[in-house]
Amino acid sequence: MFKYLVEKEFKQIIRNKFLPKLIIVYPIIMMILMPHAANLDIKNIRVSVVDGANSSLSRELYRKVEASDYFSSVEVVQSYEEALQSVEKSKSDIILDIPASFEKDIVKTGKTAVYIASNSVDGMRGSVAASYLATVVHDYSRQVAQTPRAMPVVEIISRSRFNPSMDYKVFMVPALIVMLITIIGGFLPALNIVAEKEAGTIEQMNVTPVGKFLFIAAKLIPYWIIGFIILTITLVLSKLLYGIVPVGSLAMFYLLSSLFLIVVSGFGLLISNYSSTMQQAMFVMFFFLLIMILMSGLFTPIDSMPLWAKAITAINPMRYFIEIMRMVFLKGGNLYYLARPVIILCGFAVLFNTWAVVSYRKTT
Repeated sequence: MFKYLVEKEFKQIIRNKFLPKLIIVYPIIMMILMPHAANLDIKNIRVSVVDGANSSLSRELYRKVEASDYFSSVEVVQSYEEALQSVEKSKSDIILDIPASFEKDIVKTGKTAVYIASNSVDGMRGSVAASYLATVVHDYSRQVAQTPRAMPVVEIISRSRFNPSMDYKVFMVPALIVMLITIIGGFLPALNIVAEKEAGTIEQMNVTPVGKFLFIAAKLIPYWIIGFIILTITLVLSKLLYGIVPVGSLAMFYLLSSLFLIVVSGFGLLISNYSSTMQQAMFVMFFFLLIMILMSGLFTPIDSMPLWAKAITAINPMRYFIEIMRMVFLKGGNLYYLARPVIILCGFAVLFNTWAVVSYRKTT
């Protein structure tokens, strides 16, 4: 009996004209577009320079800024007011104001000051742009320092671990895989039972001797297999498009992914049990998915959130799987280091799937 129930689910998926295309095409489009679009690296910063000194040293300074990879254009203007108008018209992102006494102060005292004003309508872009520009100015000041005491006594040697190239795609691709699994593995089961309610076929199942546990398991297994197909597609694309592969073992990757698939598919079926129409199920699932994605650490670090927001993330299963995926992809962590998020996901899997079985009302 169980075999035929699973076979029925696969036939329903295959007969659907839209679902098979969605399962294949959607992950491909997302893997091609999202790592480039959802990129928080701040580049292509436009600079307006007010060169009050008009000297060889001041020209050397803003040429050094222009040579940086982070700045796309450097425009020299006559006054601070002109530079401010350029920022107001969104033609420039940041102002570097070099005072008239710039070269004279360096020659006499070895010290001088420049002024940086950034457009902070986008707070992150403004602060990061100012930081980049300050770093360039600091490097230049070290080059033109006239006395040994002007040089820093501590030399800073930095190294980026786990992502030496500081490529944001390396950070984003594992989280993007989590988002795809959550959307496909959660949305499709959420529409499953409620679709049968609308079609009236659920009543035929209710009068059969099939138990609730077998019925729910038969509903979930096809979506677990679909989830593995999506995982394989995304894994191949991350290798071909970006050269990103898990540092940890592939067996660990698939094992922990199967655990998360059980969590999200059980959650989707739980919503389907309580929904009367497909429209209701879609809106409820969309509501929860939006919160889960925003509160998962996908785009912004959880440590930067206020305490009340951190408390909400504690009950978000997506948060723990993103932590697992980044660990497996970037650090190659084993189960010992992943014990805490794995145990929590096991708890979510038991909770959602048990709830889905209990909440399914089978009448005879």
